[in-house]
Amino acid sequence: MRRLRSLVFALIASGCAPVGPNYVRPPVPTPTHYRFASLVQAESLADAPWWRVFEDPALQALIRDAIDSNLDVQAAVARVEFARAQAGIAKSFLRPQVDGVANYTAQQSAGEDVQHGGTYGFSLSWEIDLFGRIRREHEAAVARLLATEQGHRGVLVTLVGDVTSTYFLLRQLDAELEIARRTLATNDQTVAYFQNRLDGGVSNRLEVDRIRANRARTAATIPDLERQIGIAENAMSVLLGRRPSMIRRDAVAPAFAEPPRIPPGIPTTLLERRPDILGAEQLLVAANADVGAAKARFFPAISLTSLAGALSGDLTSLLGGAGGFWTVTPSLLQPVYQGGRLKRNLEAARAQVAEAMAIYQQSALNGYREVADALVAIAKLTEMRAQH
Repeated sequence: MRRLRSLVFALIASGCAPVGPNYVRPPVPTPTHYRFASLVQAESLADAPWWRVFEDPALQALIRDAIDSNLDVQAAVARVEFARAQAGIAKSFLRPQVDGVANYTAQQSAGEDVQHGGTYGFSLSWEIDLFGRIRREHEAAVARLLATEQGHRGVLVTLVGDVTSTYFLLRQLDAELEIARRTLATNDQTVAYFQNRLDGGVSNRLEVDRIRANRARTAATIPDLERQIGIAENAMSVLLGRRPSMIRRDAVAPAFAEPPRIPPGIPTTLLERRPDILGAEQLLVAANADVGAAKARFFPAISLTSLAGALSGDLTSLLGGAGGFWTVTPSLLQPVYQGGRLKRNLEAARAQVAEAMAIYQQSALNGYREVADALVAIAKLTEMRAQH
């Protein structure tokens, strides 16, 4: 037994490195600068909290309500909790499993009295992770947890953006509706004026009909604007986790200050900042760890099982002065032939790595494209505004 214990402790202390490749971030084509950005700064607008970017109190209240009540955010939180539980389950396999056991047996042979017996105690089972399969599975589970956390961040960022853009759309439509109503009132006065001129014989029917047609076009824009406002309010209601209803806001739009110049940040920092890119990378980390776990399945599985308790041949003394016992059973399982299952499992894991790598690189490229699109839009719209 001393030799057995020494062997087990030596295996545990050796701490062999897990088989399989360690994760290294793959190269991603990174632009050295953004086009149409006059100065690339280290900071970025994404580093500023949303309540400092949007200073409108009504908008801030809507964003807070959305964060508290939006159902997509609640689903993202649930996914994070699920992934955290899965990571905890994967980690638990690194530790021994202890169970309480008890059994009772009654046996009678021909012509003999009934014999009673039973055992009770504790059993311990432990797979010694010599080749790192369990550690790789835990690594993959933790990476998926981090990916879901980045997914949660991405949902929040998207939610804040959607609430803000819908709010500004409502403000724009409110202003357009107010202008249309004022224009309609002016058109009514103009129609009345030219009708009086026609009745007085100083104008003609064609001139009046032209003014009436212009008034009709203005009147037709009002229900269309009201339709757009209703659709935008319904969209905002869903973002707020409510049934479609009117969105309360000030009748007069606040005077917004000129927005500050947007610092785009250094292109390379985009990989460290965007939740979608970070989440895609963590899924790549998980797929890479799965390759190590698949490789470890080719090696022996070493486990240790033990049982300690009491044994009695009489039911009345089972919980009394029963005799104690213990057993220790080390075992080794080496896969020999499984019809190519292990090989195909490794091939599948490597294919998932290739897919995850392509998704990560595509996410990075999309991130650079979206920033570049926003910067060129800002630059050219500024030029257009200067021409008016």
